[in-house]
Amino acid sequence: MHSNRLHNAMLPLIGAHTSTKGGLHQALAHGQAIHANIIQLFTSNQLQWKGRQLNQVALDDWHHTLHSTSISQIMSHANYLINLGSNNESLLAKSRAAFVEEVERCLVLGISYLNFHPGAATGSPMLSCLDRIIHSLSMLEPYFAQDTTLRLLIETTAGQGSTVGYTFEQLAYIIEKVQHIVPIGVCIDTCHIFAAGYDIRTLAGWDATLAEFDATVGLSHLYALHVNDSMCPLGSRKDRHANLGEGMIGMACFQTIMQHPKLHFLPKYLETPNGGAMWEQEIKLLQQFYL
Repeated sequence: MHSNRLHNAMLPLIGAHTSTKGGLHQALAHGQAIHANIIQLFTSNQLQWKGRQLNQVALDDWHHTLHSTSISQIMSHANYLINLGSNNESLLAKSRAAFVEEVERCLVLGISYLNFHPGAATGSPMLSCLDRIIHSLSMLEPYFAQDTTLRLLIETTAGQGSTVGYTFEQLAYIIEKVQHIVPIGVCIDTCHIFAAGYDIRTLAGWDATLAEFDATVGLSHLYALHVNDSMCPLGSRKDRHANLGEGMIGMACFQTIMQHPKLHFLPKYLETPNGGAMWEQEIKLLQQFYL
């Protein structure tokens, strides 16, 4: 096992969002099967308000499987129903309660990152939505009073509908207000920022995008990447993932992120279509770009 982990540490951090069918620990086993060294998963059903209760058997299965694999830097993706910036009081209360449960599950599982969509304005002013997100996140301060490895990551969005988080300025506004209250960061989704209007198809495009991110948010706040091509064109504001090289972004982007000095060390999680049938190939492809 020690030699396994040593070998793993020398490889780029690449994985995918794996299935928990049969128990949370199966996501780890699936990751191992596709030669991933990191994974993303849902710790509960992503389309239900009622969260999964983790009993001791589930926790034992998780920790035993984790110890027997070379998986690290595990990311949980929060429930899709959660809107931490909702202007509907009932929905906001349900969202905050569900997000607390997400944090609690991550803490007991020893997960590194909790990735979440920031929220949607749904008719209210964008700034009011951002302020509600800030308040929602600030309420979590007690969960981080003691040392923990868990960090909350705002996922960049495509800007579809009234969704916020599609500009670097919006991300910076949230982070500036909460960074001293809870551990916070950003996960850039390549499909989403492309759809939001950031042209990352080339090395020059990435250089310009990263320079803007650094000036606005700060590269020190960038912790992870979701690696997806886009079915829709630049600036479309539509969230439609495609397999690598089969969308409007193109393969040069993904070669760049594996080789760029500001990106190559970041954990990269595939959320591309066709699941296990493609992920093993795409992981291998990204590893080849890195070498």
